[in-house]
Order: sequence, then C-alpha cells, then structure tokens
Amino acid sequence: MKKKIVFMMINMNVGGTEKALLNMISEIPKDKYDITILMLEEYGGFLNFIPKEVHIEYLKGYKNDKDVLNEPPQIVALNFLKKGKIVKAFNIAFLHLISKMMKDRSVFFKYVLKDYPIIDNGFDVAVAYAGPMDFISYFVVHKIKAKKKVQWIHFDVTKIAFNKVFSSKIYNKFDKIFVVSHEAKKKLLSVVPTLKKKTEAFSNIVSSKLIYSQTKEGNGFDDKFDGLRILTVGRLTNEKGQDLAIRALARLIDDGYKVKWYCVGEGASRNRYEKLIEEYHLKDKFVLLGTDANPYPYMKQCDIYVQPSRHEGYCITLAEARCLHKAVVTTNFTGAKEQIKDGKTGLIVNVDGNDIYIAVKKLINNHDLCEYFSGNLAKENFDTTFEMKKLYELF
Repeated sequence: MKKKIVFMMINMNVGGTEKALLNMISEIPKDKYDITILMLEEYGGFLNFIPKEVHIEYLKGYKNDKDVLNEPPQIVALNFLKKGKIVKAFNIAFLHLISKMMKDRSVFFKYVLKDYPIIDNGFDVAVAYAGPMDFISYFVVHKIKAKKKVQWIHFDVTKIAFNKVFSSKIYNKFDKIFVVSHEAKKKLLSVVPTLKKKTEAFSNIVSSKLIYSQTKEGNGFDDKFDGLRILTVGRLTNEKGQDLAIRALARLIDDGYKVKWYCVGEGASRNRYEKLIEEYHLKDKFVLLGTDANPYPYMKQCDIYVQPSRHEGYCITLAEARCLHKAVVTTNFTGAKEQIKDGKTGLIVNVDGNDIYIAVKKLINNHDLCEYFSGNLAKENFDTTFEMKKLYELF
C-alpha cells in the first residue's frame, strides 16, 4: 500500500521554494508514494511542471478569505461595515487587536478557519512546505489529519519578518522541522532554541537529470551577442541584490569589457531596476529577460553565473549553476559556504557591488581559473540519496 504525503503551498509561482518542491517530488518513487500538492490558489508558471502522477488540490474557500488574511485589518473591517456585516467587522477588528497584543495570530486564524472542515484523506505525512508562512503552518497543524507533520523552513529567519511567539508555539506541534541549510538551521535555533531536538538540515534537492534534459528545451540567448555573457536568476527584489549587479556591470563597462549581464526573473523591483539601468547608461547591456520557468538554456550558455543576493536560506539557483559546472561568483549569504568552496569551486564575496565587480573582473581576466572552478564542480556529487532518506524515515 502506498504511503500518502501532502505538501501545502501558496501557489506554484516561478521561485526557488516551488522549484525545490518539484525537484524533490521528481526523486520520490511514485510506485511507493502517493503525493498531493495542496495550494491556496491556482496560480503560477510551474503548474504545468507538476508530474501527472501528483494530485493537485486547492483550498476551497481561500479565495473568499484571502483579503481577510492579507489586507490591513482596518480596511477589511471597513469593507464589512459597508456591506452591513457589523458583527463580522467587529470580530475582525477585535481579534486583530488581541492578536497584536499577544503577538500571535493563532486566535485570528482560528476564527477565519472556523467553518473549514478537517481534511482527513488518510495522509501519512502532512508538510507545511511554504515556510515560514504562518497561515499554512497553522492550517497543517489544525486542519489536516496526518500521522506525522513536518514544517519546512526555506529562509534565514533573522533576515525576514518572523513571528517568534507564534513559531515557538506552533512549530513545537510538528514532529520534524527541516531547514534548507545548516547555517539557516543555526539561525532558526538562535531565535527559537526550544526546537533543537526536532530540527534538522535538509539541503534542497537538485535533480541533475531534470536540469540536463531541460537545457535542451527552450531558446536561451537570441541576441547574437559575441561578447562575454553574465547571468543571474532570481526574483527582481531587494533581497536578490540585482541592484548590486547593475553597479558592478557599470564599472566593468567603464573598464572597457565587452560584456552583457542578463537577469531571468520578475518581481516588484523591476521599475526601480529599470531606472537604475537608465541612470548607469546600461540599456541593452543589463537585460531584464522576465520570468522563464526554464532558465537552464541560459545557464548552460552563459560564461559566468553571479548570485548577488543579500540573503537566502540555501539558494537553489546557485545549486543549479553548480550542477551545470559554471564559473560562479556569489555573495556570502546564509548557506553559500555550504555550496561553494571559495577559491576552489567559485568565489564568495561580501554583499557589496564593488566586491562583486572585483570578483567578476578576476574571472574575466583569468580563463584558466574559470576552467579550474568548472573542473572541480564536475567532480562534485549531487546524489540525493542521503537527503531523501531523511524524508522516508518519517514513515
């Protein structure tokens, strides 16, 4: 009889957490495990990448409660008042006040979910995979029936909005907590030390087979540029640090290098980055390619891969670039040293545009160093057996 696992997500947007889930699912034998992905909303460029053997379900009712959960409470309460729902408006305002005083939204979540039935589909394991995400953590604990429950942490919790009070209480109800890097695990335990006995590092899975196969699909670069191509993959947000890359490229261009820097990804900072590109006179030199669910043709074709992030939990795009044996420059975010050996498989620098510039310039001027890094990366073992064993041991 197959074991049943449910992974709960927000959606399948094109992002590192979603990609990590797809990679891990690709490694799970479908003849032994029955897999369900439960999403809050039907959205995302990775929806079509979910294997056909995987069940896809959406949380009924979330569409009606999305604004209640995410909009400012005063706006929500006012909207209910306008509709004549005075009691509901009062409850929202009151419960928000209580949650704020207690620094814990559990009582608010309980009210919103009071009419949601318990999901009892015979699951062996229920996973709050999109973490930290308070609503999903609460839902998995209180609304999904399963023999064991797992919380997954994908970020450095000291760098994001993280509710210590809520997490101290709700995370202790899980049987296991997986964190995507050893350093991110230390950061979590520094904030919530009571979780030590049930917390374990679980590196994001990188499916070499899947990556290699997808490098043959899609078009990759089509601008016929005959200079050196630098690539960054990630959402256009402050945390991903594309502004640092823009400043680094400006200096490379001033030095006379024939280079272009490409970014695959989309996000809230696009307008700001477009203005910065214009300010540094980098139009057609710093290219925002937008979202692409398959960035691997670009990765395969680029000369240097740069990860300029201000903070990460593990950074799966860096792992993918390693898998394709690219010469890499990465900032020293949480988990970077677990992926790159500085001076042996790549260069690790401070979160600083000037330091990125110096490192990239070093690689441009030293082709042998690029070959050295590539050769060492080719010797690395991307075997997933050890990590997957941790998941299977939960049954």
